[in-house]
Amino acid sequence: MLRPQTPDTPAGRHARDAAAFTALVESAGPADWARPSPVPEWTALDVVKHLVEWPRDFLKGAGIELEPLDVDVDADPAAAWARHVADIQAILDDPAGRVLSNPNTGDNPVDQAIDQFYTVDVWAHSWDLAKALGREPALDEERCTAALEGMRPIEQILRDSGQFGPAVPVPDDASPQDRFAAFIGRDPAWRP
Repeated sequence: MLRPQTPDTPAGRHARDAAAFTALVESAGPADWARPSPVPEWTALDVVKHLVEWPRDFLKGAGIELEPLDVDVDADPAAAWARHVADIQAILDDPAGRVLSNPNTGDNPVDQAIDQFYTVDVWAHSWDLAKALGREPALDEERCTAALEGMRPIEQILRDSGQFGPAVPVPDDASPQDRFAAFIGRDPAWRP
């Protein structure tokens, strides 16, 4: 059964966050993909590749085998991203009661698992892609504050996972976006 795409559902949140990331992807010119990103050793292209590649394997835990992309991410990042977003959105629009089983996260309805792990990743990496492209990131301040409140109690687990670098010091009066970026190991003042 198709679920409505309201902003407060996993499908709605993905549609919103993917649209913001898509705008960044579509704004990039061919020479932009080789630009460095705030993620050490990653280019702007690597940010997109990360978001296209890992969830396709992650979804196998729900018995979902997505068709291979019909376009190479290296050759056409915008087309590959658009196809990937459509694939993920289709799952969210009709989760069909599927459950994603993962040894690290347990069993979760597939739409909730995508929302919790992937959509949040799209949102956070939009900061990286914006910075790599020389644009000013625009993460929602309330969401940054809520994300920080949720992550602080499990900070050591997050650091131990290897997914986040050491926190970067920021002034006490830093914006919520800068505090969020710094918490996940990004220097808010980073420039390409």
